[in-house]
Amino acid sequence: MNLNTLHHAVSGTAAALRSRTRLQPAGGEGDKVFPPTYAGAVYAKEDRQINGAKVPCVLIDSVQAQANRLEEALQRALDSGVLKDLPVLNVDFTGLGLLDEIGRVSSLEAPHRIADAILRDSLHEGQPFRKSELGKSLDQASLQNATPLYKLCPTALVFGLWDSTGPKGGLGAKFQRALVSEIIGVNAQIGVKTSSRIDPLGMRAAAKVIKKADGSYELAGEKAKDAVSPSEVNHGNIVPDITKEGGAGGATLDYAEQTVVISLPALRKLRFPIDGKTTPERDSAARTVLAALALVSATLAAESGFDLRSRCLLWPTDVMKWELLEKPGQKPAEFTLKAEDAIKLLNEAVVAAEKLGLIWQKEPVKLTPSPNLVTLLKRSQDIAAKTPANATGG
Repeated sequence: MNLNTLHHAVSGTAAALRSRTRLQPAGGEGDKVFPPTYAGAVYAKEDRQINGAKVPCVLIDSVQAQANRLEEALQRALDSGVLKDLPVLNVDFTGLGLLDEIGRVSSLEAPHRIADAILRDSLHEGQPFRKSELGKSLDQASLQNATPLYKLCPTALVFGLWDSTGPKGGLGAKFQRALVSEIIGVNAQIGVKTSSRIDPLGMRAAAKVIKKADGSYELAGEKAKDAVSPSEVNHGNIVPDITKEGGAGGATLDYAEQTVVISLPALRKLRFPIDGKTTPERDSAARTVLAALALVSATLAAESGFDLRSRCLLWPTDVMKWELLEKPGQKPAEFTLKAEDAIKLLNEAVVAAEKLGLIWQKEPVKLTPSPNLVTLLKRSQDIAAKTPANATGG
């Protein structure tokens, strides 16, 4: 894949760039992996049509989770210097006492990218970000004017955005995902969940305690009504047990598969005017940059590995391969692409767009949390410190 080929695909009628990668547990075929759990501690299971047959499958990594991982890969590449000059906004929480541990939150790390409330509630050069000159430019963003996002947060045009927290609320600009990635487990058999613990102190269940609201406890009197066993405060044995159906006990698979699709028609919907004027050449150049950026994110993430969560380390059975879906009825053109080559492709595309007047923000934009955000966060931390560890909040 070179710049001319990518530019031709984006500018023409090609449908997509696609990659399908088979994965196996790092422990080998038949080893158990643990998918993510959802409300009620259950897995996302469904039957899918594969080669004309209905096959039980389980979601290993959702579209949303994959988007986060690809953006994290971009952030790591920026932090390490492997990738340079990619527009990003950083909110710096250092120097604020207990908030130092938060450090930096970037537009690649915030859940809603540049439209996230963390950035909205921060300051740029002393002004609320969305009321600053940079922030106000986002108010004009739309499919017909994607230039503000291209300049400040092009990843939002790749991974999608809804500016629902901006000045227009629910009427804020929406941009669909141009890149979709997902990992599923094929022919999944859900296992059983086991639990047990041996207490080295040999604490007996009859040694009752009274739990306090702050998570501490005191010894219970002989006739105390609220007395509970030591296991309620994490002492004592847990009797070995097996939970069968719905127990989220991991899964064995024939294989896992990652599918990545970069929609070129989605990119072709975007226009990039300067001073109110668009040109086909500049639109095509900007779209090519975004396609290259999508390839960079996918290749960086793949090369960083598939350690998705505890007991879910997957290993590709082959190198990552791409297909260009160019003309119906024709066999897709195939190619491989390393991250370093994808980054080179991106850099060349950015230079080509610059020659047409489309220049993005190369230095990170620095934001500081507003006093209201700092006060709210500190209050939340105070509440968390006084809340029992097993309590939940929303």
